[in-house]
Amino acid sequence: MTRCENISKKMTKAVTKVTSGDKSLGTISQPSILSERLQLKPYQLIGLNWLTLLHKNKLSGILADEMGLGKTVQAISFLANLYQDGDEGPHLITVPASTLDNWVRELKQWCPTLKVLVYCGSVQDRKYLRYNILNKTVDFNIIVSTYSLTISNADDRSLFRRLKLHYAIFDEGHMLKNMSSLRYKQLMTINADYRLLLTGTPLQNNLLELMSLLNFIMPNMFSSSTSEISKMFSTKSSDEQSTFEQERIAHAKQIMKPFILRRVKSEVLKQLLPKEEQIEYCPMSEKQEQFYASIFEQLKKSVNGEKKKMCNVMMQLRKMANHPLLHRRYYTEGKLRLMSKLMLQEPTHYDANAELIFEDMEVLSDFELHGLCKQYASIGRFQLDKEVLLDSGKFQVLKDLLVKLHANGDRVVLFSQFTMMLDIVEILLKHLNHRYVRLDGSTPMADRIHLIDDYNTDLDIFVFLLSTKAGGLGINLTSANVVILHDIDCNPYNDKQAEDRCHRVGQTKSVKVVKLISKGTIEDCMLKINHKKLKLEKDMTAADAGKQIEMTTR
Repeated sequence: MTRCENISKKMTKAVTKVTSGDKSLGTISQPSILSERLQLKPYQLIGLNWLTLLHKNKLSGILADEMGLGKTVQAISFLANLYQDGDEGPHLITVPASTLDNWVRELKQWCPTLKVLVYCGSVQDRKYLRYNILNKTVDFNIIVSTYSLTISNADDRSLFRRLKLHYAIFDEGHMLKNMSSLRYKQLMTINADYRLLLTGTPLQNNLLELMSLLNFIMPNMFSSSTSEISKMFSTKSSDEQSTFEQERIAHAKQIMKPFILRRVKSEVLKQLLPKEEQIEYCPMSEKQEQFYASIFEQLKKSVNGEKKKMCNVMMQLRKMANHPLLHRRYYTEGKLRLMSKLMLQEPTHYDANAELIFEDMEVLSDFELHGLCKQYASIGRFQLDKEVLLDSGKFQVLKDLLVKLHANGDRVVLFSQFTMMLDIVEILLKHLNHRYVRLDGSTPMADRIHLIDDYNTDLDIFVFLLSTKAGGLGINLTSANVVILHDIDCNPYNDKQAEDRCHRVGQTKSVKVVKLISKGTIEDCMLKINHKKLKLEKDMTAADAGKQIEMTTR
C-alpha cells in the first residue's frame, strides 16, 4: 500500500495536467490509423492521453467514464496509438458475451488496420484456435473473447497463462469487484504486462469493491494481503458515516486519483440534453391487490422462518406487484385435474399418467398454463380471456403512456427483469397494434446485432423489448428517446446501465426515463434502498456540477 501511495503522489500532478487539457507535457492527437471518417471527441482525446501517460510510467488503470461516453472507442484508439509506436501486441480484450459482436464491429469500424482474432466457439473450435495461436500460424494483434471462455476450462486458462500479452483489457470491469471470487482469482493468472479495466460503475456497494479493482490491475502495488485490504477499506453504505469512515474514503480517493479516470456526461457532453426521470406510481388492479395481500400474509408468517423461504416470498411479492399471471391463481387445483385428464386425448399424451401431468402443471404460472391451453386443442377452452391477460395496474398506466408517446413521435425501449413479463407485454403491444422487436438472454448472439440495426434503421418499429440483464450492456439504441423500466432491479446500477442504452454519445434528443412502481408494494421499499446504494458513489465520484437528472414524480 505504501508503494502505491508513493506512486500516487508522484503521478497526481502529471495526471491533473493531462486531464485538465494542459498541453505542457505534450499531447497525442488522434492516431492516423483510425478511420478518417470518425473523429474522437475532445474528452476522448484526453482519455487517450491519460492512458498514454500511465503507459509511459508503466502503470495500469481504470477508465471509469460514465456509461455512454465511449470507453470502447478510447480503448481502441489507445491500442491504435500503441501500434503506431511499434507495439503490435498481442493484446487481449475480455468482454461479457452480450457485447462481443459490438466490440468486433467497433474495432473493424474504428481501426481496420488492427488484426482481430475472436476466441469463441465450441470446445473443439477453441482447441484448433489454441493450436494456431501457440504455433503462430494465425496473424493477429488483438484477441477478443468473453469472461466465461477465457477461463472456461484448464486448456483455455493455460493458453492465456502461456501467451505473453502486452495489454489485457476487461470491459465491464466491475465484474471483478469481488477479490474472493473464483473468477477474480482465475483471471488474475492471465499473463499480461499491463491491465486496463473499463467500467461505468466503479463503485457498486462499498469501498472494498473499488480497492478490489485496483488490486486486480496492480497486485504488486499492494503488499497487504487481500484480508488486510478487506479490513482496511470495508465500510457500510449508511446514511451517517463516522468521521473515521469519512477519513478512510478521503484517503482512498487520494490513492486512487491518478489510476482512475472518471468523467460524467454533464461535464463533457454539453450538447447532450439532460436525462429526465419520471416515477409513475401505479395502483394495483382489484384482483392483483387481493392476491398481493394474500402473499403478504405468508410473508408475515415466515418472518422468523428460514431465510431462503423468506427470500422466495419476497420474490413472489415482486412478481405479483408486476402482474398476477406470473403466479398461479386462476388455474385452481380442480381445474388442473380436469385439464390433466383431458390431455390424455392428445396423440402425444394418450399413454401418459394424468397424475403426473397434474404434478407438472401444478408448478406452472397462470401465463405458462395459458400457453399450454393455446398449444393443445383438448384444453383450448381453458385459455384466459384478453381482459385477464391485460389485468395489471402497471398495464393500465403503460397503455395510456404508450398511446401518448406514439402520438408524440417518441420511440421506446422497455426493460423488464422477467422474460415472462416481456411475453405478457408482447400481448399488450399486439393489442395496441404497435410494432416491436425483442432481445433477451435466449436471443442467439448472431441475431442481436441485426435486431439492433433493424430498430435503429426502421423508424416504424415503436418499441424495443429487452431483458435488463441481456440488454443492459454494450447496446447502442440512441434512435430511441424514452426508456421504460417496467420493474426496477435490486441493484440500481443495472438500471443505470439500461437507461444509458439511449442516453449516450450520439443522442440528439432529450431522454426520458419512466420507472413503473406498484404503489404500496415491495417496489416502494426497493426504490428507497436503491437511492441509499447510490449514495456512496456520489460521495466518491460525483462531479461538483449540479444534478443532471431532473426528477419529476407523479
